[in-house]
Amino acid sequence: MKLNLNTPALALFLAASVLPAIVVTSASPAFAASALKALDPDKDGTVDLNEAKTAASALFDKLEKDNDGTLDRKELHNRIPDADWAVADPDNDKTISKDEYLAYVEAVFKKADTDNDGTLDAKELRTPAGHALVRLLMK
Repeated sequence: MKLNLNTPALALFLAASVLPAIVVTSASPAFAASALKALDPDKDGTVDLNEAKTAASALFDKLEKDNDGTLDRKELHNRIPDADWAVADPDNDKTISKDEYLAYVEAVFKKADTDNDGTLDAKELRTPAGHALVRLLMK
């Protein structure tokens, strides 16, 4: 299933200040450096959307233990806040397919990309939205 990136729920999500379940004022520089090192295979000092989606796809596969092709809330281990579940689960079937997960990752990536250059640096990964994205990409 493909998420319509023009949905009102997504607009509301992107307009919201921060994901409420993961309110973090600023992650430490060490956290951002560690995340950047793990998520930046080309070693250019940034994470682009393709790198983020590659990491998200791999994490989805690790979390998806029951081989049904979806993740439920239990399998996600609170990676998606309750307030954002409608954005991540647009078909409202109470599970997240890989396509839905990747679309949600893209929305969070865009929220974290404060300078709109299509990449995230360590400073952007230290923001609340950057921290939320890392939770979607790393175990």
